[in-house]
Amino acid sequence: MSNTRSYSNSYKEAGVDVTAGYRSVELIKKHVARTNIPGVVSGIGGFGGLFEPDFSGMKTPTLVSGTDGVGTKLKIAFLMDKHDTVGIDCVAMCANDVACSGAQPLFFLDYLAVGKNIPEKVADIVGGVAEGCVQAGCALIGGETAEMPGFYPPEEYDLAGFCVGLADKEKIVNCANVKVGDTLIGVASTGLHSNGFSLVRTTLRVSSQNISKHIDEFGKTLGEELLTPTRIYVKSVLALQKAVSVHGISNITGGGFYENIPRMLPDGMMAKVQRSAVKVLPVFEYIQKMSDGRIDDHDMFNTFNMGVGLVVAVDPSEADTAIETLKANGEEAYVIGEVVSGTEGVEICG
Repeated sequence: MSNTRSYSNSYKEAGVDVTAGYRSVELIKKHVARTNIPGVVSGIGGFGGLFEPDFSGMKTPTLVSGTDGVGTKLKIAFLMDKHDTVGIDCVAMCANDVACSGAQPLFFLDYLAVGKNIPEKVADIVGGVAEGCVQAGCALIGGETAEMPGFYPPEEYDLAGFCVGLADKEKIVNCANVKVGDTLIGVASTGLHSNGFSLVRTTLRVSSQNISKHIDEFGKTLGEELLTPTRIYVKSVLALQKAVSVHGISNITGGGFYENIPRMLPDGMMAKVQRSAVKVLPVFEYIQKMSDGRIDDHDMFNTFNMGVGLVVAVDPSEADTAIETLKANGEEAYVIGEVVSGTEGVEICG
């Protein structure tokens, strides 16, 4: 439907251009179309996104939801004036959480608040969201773009969203399945993902002067490394569930190992992680080096993923099959420890 009669010169003078919003919607339609999957009922533009889930073959269909934002990683996008990847981070932060329950993400909605609505920029951002949805196998069925002059600077924005997934209740992965002796498998991250950027930016003194500096340890510029999108593990996790009995999954996001691994453990159990087994990525070694000793190992593992984006608990007899399955689905996976009796949550040793 045309919006040719919807405009407001006085609102535009106040900083909000409603016609730019209509232009943004037109530009993002092609990106949204990429995410269409069975179950999508409506296109964007209505008052609510409609989705008809398929419950066939499920004994007790259960919805699983997750919500998150990109955080101060957006500051890197502002400095680089590159906006087509942060949407992947936004989807990943939500969809990976949903996948930890063994659920298939069904649909995603985003919320984008901008200082100034530049349609082409909005299209880049939402294009990244759509790419994230494609990687997660879910549909982008709606969202909101709010122009908020005076609240955000004209060149800045915030991005958040939420995801809804579906699982059969009897197959949901939860801490009740984890037992002493389980093998802990680390699944490699692509880098910082979308956590710890306030510490990163202050430690590395990230600015327009050094964002384009080539860093030998990375083989790329500082900005390119920091803006590397969060890996989306959904399809690999779903494939893993078909191959082995998955006892627990932890998404290593904000709070690192110490906060996230205990979330998949029952009372009376803890994770014993071998420090030497963790394949720490160069970006984390660089951050610690540049901190001049201010960030010790504990703080590194309590803030960052250190190169491990997911931790999966399986029976030792199925560990090899689990690793082979993850590798067959494009992941780097390896044993990092085991579940033991205890109350300390996580012990990183060796």
